[in-house]
Amino acid sequence: MNTTKSLSVVLVLAAAVTAPAGANAQAPAAQSVAPNDYSDGATWLCRPGRQDACAVDMTTTVISADGSLSRETWSADPNAPIDCFYVYPTVSTDQTTNSDMTPNEAELRVVEQQFARFGSVCRPYAPSYRQVTLGGLMARLGSTEDRGLDRGIGYDDVRDAFRYYLENDNAGRGFVLIGHSQGSYVLTALIAQEIDGQPVQDRLVSAILVGAAPTVARGQDVGGSFRTIPLCRSAGQTGCLIAYSAFRSTSPPPENTLFGRAPDPSLSVVCTNPAALGGGSGELHAYLSGSGNTIAGPRPAADWVAGGPVVETPFVSAPGFLTATCATNEHATFLEVTVHGNP
Repeated sequence: MNTTKSLSVVLVLAAAVTAPAGANAQAPAAQSVAPNDYSDGATWLCRPGRQDACAVDMTTTVISADGSLSRETWSADPNAPIDCFYVYPTVSTDQTTNSDMTPNEAELRVVEQQFARFGSVCRPYAPSYRQVTLGGLMARLGSTEDRGLDRGIGYDDVRDAFRYYLENDNAGRGFVLIGHSQGSYVLTALIAQEIDGQPVQDRLVSAILVGAAPTVARGQDVGGSFRTIPLCRSAGQTGCLIAYSAFRSTSPPPENTLFGRAPDPSLSVVCTNPAALGGGSGELHAYLSGSGNTIAGPRPAADWVAGGPVVETPFVSAPGFLTATCATNEHATFLEVTVHGNP
């Protein structure tokens, strides 16, 4: 099988503008703005049973090592036993420092690529929130002034959406929290302020925080960002944390990385390998874009099989293509992803 694929990793520097992920993380203070009304369905990208951002085609072409293709269908489960609550990464292209509440292609695209697939195992909830935009992020990185940047409003929005969900939708069900980049930093603060050590923690199935830097006490599974929420060490464990920042094995974290570093030598940055929670290396069951649609925008679709048929489904899965292991170099702790092309 000759597989041609360019693996692109988009690293959004949410650490520069969001809440700290260390011990006793505090939510950033928001300016005085009107809160969103999360009883209004328009404030949600995804809710169960709707035709919305999560109601998209997840059909996948599976490419075997011998080059043969098969098709994997997908459907949402309206009777899923648990819920998933998702906070998306820094994607807004609005020309303001904080986004508005009107989703554009960037928000819809990231939901399709990262979250909609979870609808087969959980009921999907994804609030819109007034995140720091890509433009606001770059302005912040290029200046010591906030330039109107409001780091707290995004947290307040997500907190309000989560409280609304708990009061009106949850009904005692277990839930999974899922975030990436800015969304993970917001959820880190939310967990510390609203869940850790409180009765609602009993309903936490897991938290999946990707592209952030939650910490634990060195050599321990708790004691950093969260007091009582441990790392996930087995597939059957609940009430635990999965977190990592992924780097391709050929491009490990550089000296100036903003990811994978703890703010204190008594702490360690979390890396839990989703493919091998107990440790070691594991094969990633990845769903990759077959159409060229990525969270960073449309790109030319890849030729997955040299001389073979064109992939016509939105997603591709290639067993054996990607493996991962947690690693540490002189600069950071990270999830090292290895690409195995042309098996």
